[in-house]
Amino acid sequence: MTTRRSVLMGTALAAVSGLALSAGLAPATAAEKELNIGFVGVTSGPAAAWGTSNVRSMQVRADWLNELGGVKIGDDTYKINIVTFDDQKDPKRAIAGMEKMAQEGIHYVVGPNVDDGAAAVRPVAESKGIIYFPYAFPKELYTKPASNAVLGMIANYQSAPAIYKYLKENKGVKKVAFIAANESDPLSQRDGGVAAAKALGLEVVAQNDTYPNDTRDFTPVLTPIIRLKPDLLVLSGVSPGNAPLLIRAARELGYTGLISTETAHDAAVLKEGAGELADGFISVGGASTPAIRSKTMDEFIARYTKKFGEYNDESNTKVYALDYIIETLKANPKAINDVAEFKKTVDTFGAPNPYVKEGTLKYVGTTSFGQKRQLSVPMVVTQYKDGAFETLFVGEVD
Repeated sequence: MTTRRSVLMGTALAAVSGLALSAGLAPATAAEKELNIGFVGVTSGPAAAWGTSNVRSMQVRADWLNELGGVKIGDDTYKINIVTFDDQKDPKRAIAGMEKMAQEGIHYVVGPNVDDGAAAVRPVAESKGIIYFPYAFPKELYTKPASNAVLGMIANYQSAPAIYKYLKENKGVKKVAFIAANESDPLSQRDGGVAAAKALGLEVVAQNDTYPNDTRDFTPVLTPIIRLKPDLLVLSGVSPGNAPLLIRAARELGYTGLISTETAHDAAVLKEGAGELADGFISVGGASTPAIRSKTMDEFIARYTKKFGEYNDESNTKVYALDYIIETLKANPKAINDVAEFKKTVDTFGAPNPYVKEGTLKYVGTTSFGQKRQLSVPMVVTQYKDGAFETLFVGEVD
């Protein structure tokens, strides 16, 4: 028998359900909105450290923001969800990963981490309405008519001149030798490095020596280069897995000069693979140093270390992409589902940089690309010593 109480309860529940539905929520609970941000890049093989630092940085930052209640964009609050895809440094898999993101309605993707992958996914990104943030250097990805890629770090043709100039003026470098894996990414970086060295008046004594990326004994390829006695040996585009092997081989051959690269590296991998032989190795580090980092960056490092049991200095750079995406969406909520709105916002965007004591999040790249298609992050050049990176100098690009 239906009672007045049950009728009233039913009416009240129906009213609550109606309100929930009118707000776009499930009848039972007020479901939170979710903002999916993708990652397509390498997290396995010799170059795994590059993509792993991306994914871990995104996950730590997303967990942190969600813990604080999510991110308010326009009138809505979102929990951040990171969707990942390991492309195994294979361009075909990178395309499959980007297509997967498109199928899931994801408009913002971090990666890929290498030139081939970043170039391969461009048609998918442009046709499916995806803005992606590669850690790859080909200028054609960021110059018109391309407009969907945003460089996530400092490019080798921006850092190489600064590094070589510093070493010329402070370390007396006069003769430079280059060696690169026989792949488009490192070969492109080598060519950029050679041009930068010659522009500074340095003598390039070797620039055509290459090796297969799966090489494990580098003594044969390095022997003729070491005989030329360069002051600086540049490992162009070297992967984290190969860097310790090259460094060890060079030192065991008696090379005592400087060794550098324009790619970022993992101190733990260097320590394990080369030990004290890696002391003095120069690379582009994470975009923060103890002198300039904020309390937010200190907490990020602590959270990262607690979650994964270790920290990768490169994550000082990789942490930025997610914040740039979120802060740009905050500046223009229409961009949530419309990348054209995102691109309109890039030219005038500015927000406080949470990771340094003083600084602004902004898009740069006009000098290199003719348009703002690069994240502004500090250019920190580091030198490895005793299992950790020390800051050599800090610069910036426009």
